[in-house]
Amino acid sequence: MGLFDFLKKKEFSEIKRLQEQLERYKLISDIEEEANRQKKELDGVIISKNQEIKKLESVYSTLNENYLTALETYKNLRKEVSLFESKLDIIEYGIYEPVYDFEKSDDYREEQNKIIQLQKELISLDTAAICNTNWKVEGSESKGQAMVKVYKKLILRAFNGECDVLISKVKWNNVNQMTERMQKLFDALNKLGESFHVFLNDEYLDLKRKELILEYEYQSKRQKEKEELRAVQEELREEERARREFEQAQKEAEKEENSYQKALDKARKEFEASTGEKHDQLQAQIEKLEQELKEAQEKKERALSMAQQTKRGHVYVISNIGSFGENVYKIGMTRRLEPTDRVKELGDASVPFQFDIHAMIYSDEAPTLENELHKAFTNKKVNMLNYRKEFFNVTIDEIEEKVKEIGLEAEFSRLPEAMEYRETLALLDKLNTQTPPKTIDDLIAQEFPSSLS
Repeated sequence: MGLFDFLKKKEFSEIKRLQEQLERYKLISDIEEEANRQKKELDGVIISKNQEIKKLESVYSTLNENYLTALETYKNLRKEVSLFESKLDIIEYGIYEPVYDFEKSDDYREEQNKIIQLQKELISLDTAAICNTNWKVEGSESKGQAMVKVYKKLILRAFNGECDVLISKVKWNNVNQMTERMQKLFDALNKLGESFHVFLNDEYLDLKRKELILEYEYQSKRQKEKEELRAVQEELREEERARREFEQAQKEAEKEENSYQKALDKARKEFEASTGEKHDQLQAQIEKLEQELKEAQEKKERALSMAQQTKRGHVYVISNIGSFGENVYKIGMTRRLEPTDRVKELGDASVPFQFDIHAMIYSDEAPTLENELHKAFTNKKVNMLNYRKEFFNVTIDEIEEKVKEIGLEAEFSRLPEAMEYRETLALLDKLNTQTPPKTIDDLIAQEFPSSLS
C-alpha cells in the first residue's frame, strides 16, 4: 500500500468518526428538545391539577362550613326538642344539685309561700312586667297606658299559666329540664313583647324558678320522710314480732318448767319410798329431770333478757347470687329469737331465690354494729340514694376484716350454697341440650327425684 492509500484510508476513518460524533450530538440535541417539551407539558398538567385542587379545597371548605353550621343547628334543635321530652337519661343537664336544706317538708312549703307572696307584690307594684316606652293611642297617653296594661296582663297570664304547668310536673328526672323550659318560655315571651317594648322582669323569673325548685325539693323531702316513716314502721313491726316471739318463748319455757318441776317432785317422792333397782332408775330419772328443768329455766331467762334489752340481737350477712349476682351482700339486723326466720321472710315472693347466710353475729349492741358496718361500706352501696336498701357491692373478706377490726369474732361461710339457683341453671342447660326436648316436670323427676317425694 502506498502513502497515498494510507492517508486516504486515514481520512476516511476520521470522516467516519466525525460523522458518528455528529450523529451522537444530534441525538443528544433531540433528547433535550423532547425533555423540554415534556417538561412544558408536565408543568401545564401541574398547574391544571393545582387549580383543580384549589377548587376542591374551596368546595370542601364550603361543605365543611355548611356541615358545622348544620350540626350546630341540629344540636340546638335537639336541645330545644329535648326540653319537651320526658327522658330518664338527660345527661346534658347534669345531676341536680340541691339548693335548700330544710329539715322538714313543711319548711319547704313555708318558704314557697313566701316566694309566691313576693311574686304577688311585684305584680301589685306593676314591676313583674315592665315597659319603658310611653305609648300614645290616638294621641292619648292614657289609652296608651291602658293598652300596655292589657298587654302586661296577657304576657303575665301566659307566663304564669305555663309556669304552673311546669311546677306541677316537676320530678326527680326532669327538674333541670323544667328549669330550662321556664327560661325558654321567658325568652320567647320577651321576644314577642319587643314590638311593644314590654318585658317580663328578670326578678320575677328568678322567683318563679325558686318556686319550681322548692316544689321539687318539697316533693323529694316528702318522699324521704315517707321512706323514713316506713323504716320506723318496719322496725316497730319487727320489734313487735320479736316481742311476741319472746313472750311465746317465755310461756313455753314456763310451761316446760312447770311440767319438769311436777315430774321432778313426783319422782323425788317415789324415790324416797323406793328400794333396789327401782331406786337407781328413779335416781337417773331425777338427774335427767333436773337437767331439763335447768335448761327450761335458762331458756325462760334468755327470752326475758332479750325482751327487756332492746339492743340485743343478731347482725346477719346474706347473699342471693341468683337475684343480685356475686359479691352483693345484704347487711341487716334482727332482734328475733330465731334470727333465721327473718332471713326466710326476706326470701319471700319479692325475690326469685332464697338468701344464703354467710354470717349471723350476736351482739349486745346490734344496732351499733349494724350501723358501723353500713358506714364502713357507704361508698359501696348498691343504691346510693335510699339508705334503707342495705345491699353492698363488697367481698366477704372485706366484711370479715371489718368485723374483726371492730373487735368481734364471727364465723363466716364464704361460698353461697344457692341451691335453687344452681339447680335452675342445671335444668335450663338440660332443656337447651335435650333431644328430643323433655318437659320441665320430666327433667325435675329425672335429675332431682328426691324433690318430688
